[in-house]
Amino acid sequence: MIATANRRAANHYVDVLHNSSLGEDSPHRLIQMLMEGFLVRINSAKGAMLHGEIEAKSRYISNAMGIVGGLIDGLDMEHGGELSANLYSLYEYINFRLLEANSKNSVEILDEVAGLLRNIKEAWDAIG
Repeated sequence: MIATANRRAANHYVDVLHNSSLGEDSPHRLIQMLMEGFLVRINSAKGAMLHGEIEAKSRYISNAMGIVGGLIDGLDMEHGGELSANLYSLYEYINFRLLEANSKNSVEILDEVAGLLRNIKEAWDAIG
């Protein structure tokens, strides 16, 4: 339920940015901002995990999953071809691993998913 609420919030954020006057490159910047937000939440989840703050850890991981949902919703599955399909699979894998990280209290899994998304973000940033 929390992940669904976070996904709705991320989608609302996407809608607001799409409908605002951020300029021509706003869709590109939006994806950058979502990825940046994901990485911040993963770092926050790691900190909460290391300090034994279970509720905060779960909240940050749930927020990160909502952001991944926003990234999934931003994929153009009709025209994106193999790239969109591969990103969809990667994002689904990331969300699966986030569930595991939460249940296993695993900083290593959080590091893994942060590294995966960081690689995608670096490629995305290079497009700009």
